[in-house]
Amino acid sequence: MTFDILSAIEATASAAAVVLVLSFVLARGDRHRVRVAAILLAWFAAVVVLGATRILDAEQGLGVPGLGAAIVLPVAVLLGALFVADSVRNALFAAPLPLLIALHSVRVFGVSFVLLYLANRLPAPFAPVAGWGDILVGLTAAPLAWLAWRRGEQARPLVLAWNSLGLLDLVAAVGLGATSSPGPLRLFLAAPDSTLMTTLPWIIIPCFLVPCLMFLHAAIFYRLGGPEKRRQIALQRR
Repeated sequence: MTFDILSAIEATASAAAVVLVLSFVLARGDRHRVRVAAILLAWFAAVVVLGATRILDAEQGLGVPGLGAAIVLPVAVLLGALFVADSVRNALFAAPLPLLIALHSVRVFGVSFVLLYLANRLPAPFAPVAGWGDILVGLTAAPLAWLAWRRGEQARPLVLAWNSLGLLDLVAAVGLGATSSPGPLRLFLAAPDSTLMTTLPWIIIPCFLVPCLMFLHAAIFYRLGGPEKRRQIALQRR
């Protein structure tokens, strides 16, 4: 119980950091940033309600399809805003690239997956892969952000490699979680299953943090893959 309470505090603090940074990244001007923050907080509140009511539980609720929709739809909305809204793109290119990288430090929270696996509350390979992958990405985020700030364009290959690893880790975690959950997609049958991830506080990770972090990875790729002039702007010191 104490572990779950501490994890709830950590997940909420991570979500708060994500809301703060995304509000800065997705909008320019205080009024627009407040509006974006309100939308993100409403989304976070909706995720908490989903967890409290267990709507996404495999036996009592929507199961894997519902959980998949709760992950994919926010990512689609965020990417749609990136590619459709000029204001979002302008805000993104005005934000310091090191900030987009450094936010992934919250992924050291992945140690919780490892501890839940050791406590036989989450299955393998889902928990160890997701946990250690997040720990690696989270621990390297701050040093890489510093390197991007100091080295600029010279750090681009390393940032691209790290960004690819970070996105692959999230995709693998989602896939392994889905195939460890009761339902037609289940491949890993040994107990326990991954149903725990549809309850509080753990649901905050797949339904809020993962979509936000996936978007940030996509945003970093977009920044680094743009025209040379924009790439220089993205990597310059701020």
